[in-house]
Amino acid sequence: MIKYQSSIRRKIIFGYYFEVVIIVCLSIFAFLTLRFMEKKIMFEEVISELFDTTLEIRRFEKNFFLYGKASDLDENIRYVEKAQEIVKANIEKYKMLNVHKQLNTLKIDLEKYRGLMQKFAILSKQNIIERQLSERRIRENGKKITTIAEDILKNERENLRMLLNKVISGLFLSIIFLSIAGIAVGQILSRMIVKPLKSLEDKMSQIAEGKLETVAINSKDREIVSLTNAFNKMLKELDLRQKRLVQTEKLASMGTLLSGVAHELNNPLSNISSSCQILMEEFEDADTEYKKELLLQIDGQTERARNIVRTLLEFSRHREFKKETLPLKKLIEETLLFVKGEIPKGVKVTLDIPEDISILADKQRIQQVFLNLIKNAIESIVDEGKVLVRAQKYIYNWKIEEKEICEYLRYRGKCTGECPIEKDTINIEIEDTGSGIPPEILPKIFDPFFTTKAAAKGSESTLYAGTGSGLGLYIVEEIINEHNGCIGVDSEVGKGTCFLIRLPIKE
Repeated sequence: MIKYQSSIRRKIIFGYYFEVVIIVCLSIFAFLTLRFMEKKIMFEEVISELFDTTLEIRRFEKNFFLYGKASDLDENIRYVEKAQEIVKANIEKYKMLNVHKQLNTLKIDLEKYRGLMQKFAILSKQNIIERQLSERRIRENGKKITTIAEDILKNERENLRMLLNKVISGLFLSIIFLSIAGIAVGQILSRMIVKPLKSLEDKMSQIAEGKLETVAINSKDREIVSLTNAFNKMLKELDLRQKRLVQTEKLASMGTLLSGVAHELNNPLSNISSSCQILMEEFEDADTEYKKELLLQIDGQTERARNIVRTLLEFSRHREFKKETLPLKKLIEETLLFVKGEIPKGVKVTLDIPEDISILADKQRIQQVFLNLIKNAIESIVDEGKVLVRAQKYIYNWKIEEKEICEYLRYRGKCTGECPIEKDTINIEIEDTGSGIPPEILPKIFDPFFTTKAAAKGSESTLYAGTGSGLGLYIVEEIINEHNGCIGVDSEVGKGTCFLIRLPIKE
């Protein structure tokens, strides 16, 4: 058994043939109707000619009775014969019509009339009474013939008028039917073809916005299914490549971070070295308590160095996405270890984060976000300035004034939603006093592969932290989206830049 496979091509062809069949049927109907009308019109012309002939018969009949001329009688007989020929020629042709009975009666009356006229012509003029009786019969018979012909003509004209009205109504209804059928077929095709394509277009728009979600289109059409499968395969490949890009971007920035880590490791190692030298020099003379104090210092600095190395290993190690509760202030402090060695003397980094604020996030990924943004902020300051990292809880309360609820709506990006924001969030701001971002660049900073790394050092040349591939802030936004949060930015040239991150308190 052959299984029918739905496809857009088949549906379009079916719709096309359906319309063609309707048009052909209507054309045949119109053709047959017009042919029938043509016959009716021709018959009406015949009847009209017959009626005119009967009028001529009566005219020459009257003249003959008045003047008694032989020429009038000849003309009368000639028109009678003509009427008989018309009836004879059409009586069989219109046998199936109602007019057939009248034509048959007319045929008999014409024959009778002709006989009466011929009989009247041979009557002696002296036989006045018989001539008067014959004349009366002829007049009655002639009137009957004319009446029948006139009735046939009236009936045919009325039938023709009714037929014409029916044809007009039929054509009007056909046009309406064809229009409705066309609209119905169009709607069906729209629902079966255009709707899946529109859904696919909407999905593509979401993908263009960075939402790499699997495309699911409710359609059995072969083309749509094939296209959907191709897009889903492409999305899987994009998702895989994006994850590789995140890891590559992170590893590529490790070389830069190692200088900061080396600087941070240098302090505990120097303290360990100093304590060891003192202990070796005064080992014999120093008392037990002093030796114990030096050993405790060595142990503490060793633990400090171990924590620095552990933090670096955790950041560089690849692992699956896993959320956990993280104290925000401690997380930012650990992140600062990576860039501490790169902070210029004229730049001050300040934290304003309450101890009780925690976030639910993947430590490795969210740390990369903070690292990129803090590093950007530091590099955007040319000579002297400050970087402020602050955080606060936002608890939605409908009683709060609208102005207070909309406090953060000045930020560009996906955090500029409708007001009020009916969600409890942790709002994290990373603000610097750098040179700012030009307005024409601001809308593009989260676009992938958009970079100005080759430009002179300044805010716009360092916004895309990483390797200069233009993926720094794009990856930042992707990581925030993974956490069901949002990120926005506000900047003014010459005054600085502020990034806002909103992370949900509850899943």
